[in-house]
Amino acid sequence: MKKYDELYEVAVSNYGLVTAKTIDELGIHLKDVLEWVKSGRLEKRGRGVYRIAHYLPTEYDTYAEAVALVGDTAMICGESVLAMHNLALVNPVRVHVAVRRRLRKELPDWIETEKATSEMTEDNFNGIPCQKLSEVIRLSRGKILTERLVSAVHEAGTKGLLDVFEYEALKKEFSV
Repeated sequence: MKKYDELYEVAVSNYGLVTAKTIDELGIHLKDVLEWVKSGRLEKRGRGVYRIAHYLPTEYDTYAEAVALVGDTAMICGESVLAMHNLALVNPVRVHVAVRRRLRKELPDWIETEKATSEMTEDNFNGIPCQKLSEVIRLSRGKILTERLVSAVHEAGTKGLLDVFEYEALKKEFSV
């Protein structure tokens, strides 16, 4: 299998994205990557993050790219988790990303980072690391209209985004 084909297979299963770490693990040389960028097969998205050119976009690309740009310990957090799940009618201006270690990278303006607290529980939604949905709903009380959160609890429960115990607990807390 050609080097680009291997890279393509990995990228397709990761929202069209590959990182320098993945490229290194595949044994691909930097000169090959630079050649693919120059020819238009890869697009550089940020430091050490590339997207394949022939990729059909999805609604989750922005979140996957934000996590890839921030790094290994990143996870989507806060209102961005609700937006990613399409709940509570939120549309934050920036994608909120929590990090567990100090970050020294220059990031695009559309990404806002914050330090992850020890109370934050990490989950995974469609392959994207994120803060646990039930936790975000609870923490959003007082920041987002209660009616929207009640609707979010009901919608998340019916879509199967919450397990049965979380759903029942949130229904009780929000009197759904």
